[in-house]
Amino acid sequence: MSNDSSTTGFRRILLKLSGEALAGSSGDAKFGIDAQVLNAVCKEVAAVIETGTQVAIVIGGGNFFRGISASESGIERATADYIGMLATVMNALAVQQALKQIGVEARVQSAIPISPVSEPYVRLRALKHLNQGRVVIFAAGTGNPYFTTDTAASLRAAEINADILVKATKVDGVYDSDPESNPDAVRYEQVSYDEVLQKRLGVMDATAIALCRDNNMDLRVLSISEEGALAKMAQGQEIGTLITGGM
Repeated sequence: MSNDSSTTGFRRILLKLSGEALAGSSGDAKFGIDAQVLNAVCKEVAAVIETGTQVAIVIGGGNFFRGISASESGIERATADYIGMLATVMNALAVQQALKQIGVEARVQSAIPISPVSEPYVRLRALKHLNQGRVVIFAAGTGNPYFTTDTAASLRAAEINADILVKATKVDGVYDSDPESNPDAVRYEQVSYDEVLQKRLGVMDATAIALCRDNNMDLRVLSISEEGALAKMAQGQEIGTLITGGM
C-alpha cells in the first residue's frame, strides 16, 4: 500500500482531521466549529481533488466531546465513546456542507447507522464514490467504543486501499519534543513506526500505529494550516514528516 511520495503523486489518500482543528485557535476553549477554519480546510481538500487524487476523510469530534475525558469525570467509558462518535457525525456533516458550497461532491458514511443524515459505512459503496470523484467522509469512528478516530483512520485507510494516510495537524510534522513548549525541538524528516512507539512520539495511539505498520501503510504528518501543503503532498512533494515501516 505504500508509495514513494518523493517521485510520484498519489491516486488515493485518507486524510485524518482532528475535531479540534475545525475549532480554530480562538474562541471558548476551542469549542465548536470556526467557519473560516472549516472553509479553509475544505479549500485545501478541493485543491487535492483538482489534481485528480481521490480523498477520503476520517474526522474526530474533540471540538464537541472527548470520550476519554468524559469517562474520567464519571460517565461510563462505552457511553462516553458513543457520545464522542456522534460528535464526529456533526463535524462530518459540516465538512460535507462546506465542500458542497465550493462545488465538491461529498458523502458521509457513518459507522453508526443514522439514515436521515448519512449513509451507513459500506466499503464497496465508499470505493464507488471515490472512483466517481466524490470525497467520502467516514464518521463515528469504527462504531465501537474504546477505539479512537486515529485507529479508525488507520483501519479505513487499509480497507479502501489508500496509497497513504495523512494526518493533518496544526504542527508541520513530527518533533522529538513539543515544539510549542520547546523552541529547540527538532523535526523528523522521516521516522519508522517502531521509533514512534519506542520514543512515544505521540503521533497516534499505539493501536493506530500498529495497524499502519502491519499493513505497510505509510503515514505523513503535515500542517493543515499551511496553504497548499496538502495538494503538494498529494502530488509527491516531501511535506512534513514521513512515517514508514522501515528506515
